[in-house]
Amino acid sequence: MSKFLFEDFDEVSAKQWKQKVQYDLKGADYNDTLVWKSPEGINVKPFYHEDDFKEDFQPIPGQPQNWKIAQEIFIDDEKIANNIAIDALHRGAESIILSAEGEFEIETVFKDFPFEQASIYLNLKFLSEAFYNKLIKFFSEKKATVYYNIDLIGNLARTGNWYHNLKQDHEILDSILKKNASENLLSVNVALYQNAGANIVQQLAYALAHANEYLNHVCHPELVEGHQQQDQSDVPSSTVERSLITFHLATGANYFFEIAKIRALRKLYATLAKEYGANQTCHILATPSKRNKTLYDYNVNLLRSTTECMSAILGGADAVCNLPYDALYRKSNEFGERISRNQLLILKYESYFDTVSNPADGTYYIESLTEELAERALKLFKEIEKGGGFLQQLKEGTIQKKIKESAEKEQQLFDSGALKLLGTNYHPNKNDRMKDDLELFPFVKHNPVKTLIAPIVERRIAEKAEQERISNE
Repeated sequence: MSKFLFEDFDEVSAKQWKQKVQYDLKGADYNDTLVWKSPEGINVKPFYHEDDFKEDFQPIPGQPQNWKIAQEIFIDDEKIANNIAIDALHRGAESIILSAEGEFEIETVFKDFPFEQASIYLNLKFLSEAFYNKLIKFFSEKKATVYYNIDLIGNLARTGNWYHNLKQDHEILDSILKKNASENLLSVNVALYQNAGANIVQQLAYALAHANEYLNHVCHPELVEGHQQQDQSDVPSSTVERSLITFHLATGANYFFEIAKIRALRKLYATLAKEYGANQTCHILATPSKRNKTLYDYNVNLLRSTTECMSAILGGADAVCNLPYDALYRKSNEFGERISRNQLLILKYESYFDTVSNPADGTYYIESLTEELAERALKLFKEIEKGGGFLQQLKEGTIQKKIKESAEKEQQLFDSGALKLLGTNYHPNKNDRMKDDLELFPFVKHNPVKTLIAPIVERRIAEKAEQERISNE
């Protein structure tokens, strides 16, 4: 019976809906009252309709059929890291992100690790050809699924310096690429731009321009020649396919925009990769933003990270790693990690966020946002390329300047109260005290070091207000 329900009602056009809305406004201006402008300059309407679209919706390329729960572990002591990883997998994690600032004993970290069940993401703060080759050999023998996430440009943007120097870094990367043709080696750290204050259009454009630098490099004739000298039985036909790019994204508080952001990135990357004859599917690892997290009334971070994880899932991330609610001020601890993992377990197994693939497909609002974000980002990407490319503009300080301008606009909204953070500048608990509970320094550290370029600095919106509040405790 429900199959024919809508045949009993006449269709209502977008024009008719708008006329009805304007009538109910009783003389108030439609645009001033109901249309709002996002930081990216997008006018958001009160309703969206099929009439707004001239063509049928095109599927988003590379959308995964399912998503994995990931947990990040810092390698300080190899045995402890191993115990935490094994325990996390037993308790519901499906992927492990391993961070390290120096070389470690591989066999100890991965003792009894279920390689056939869990994928591995590496986040190494150093660049060593010998160690990467050792890792790749070890994981190849274990038939493990690994994303190595080598990001030379991301390290330059974050620290202001190359790992060694420009020449040596690229020589190491080229050597690794030649010897390990079928591995997932390259990464683009888009989270850095989001956490530093870039708006969504900037994040997408910088991600695309950042990736373009790698695609340009990977297609170098010498790499192609080295690639062709290998055994072709296990090597993809395209040089670029062997270097599938992993994008590390941070999802912010603008729920529907963040869903559209991930979808737009997949569309943009597919367009770019097609020009190189490359695999048009990218891999996306998403984490909640640090930018809107707060020190005071920190339990609200649970609400923020939950909706941000939801955006990542609905947008089509391949893996989602949650941010513990107390990560700003407390060292990694079993309780905080368990709660952050359980948030994802609830979304997956109790809220059924793994039941439907591509749930945002065909939704007029999100489809419209996806298209507009992609168009604006593509325009900015072309401007970056005309200006010499992402690396050149990074060296000139143009990228840093644009991100800073965007961050300052957002900061002004927070300072004026227009942008509200519950418990911080909106309904703060005056009796809340944090000064004696800090295990970690929760603010930007100022360590004067000599750098080649100005680094892009991650900074939370609430930092200034929190510092003033702590000083008055």
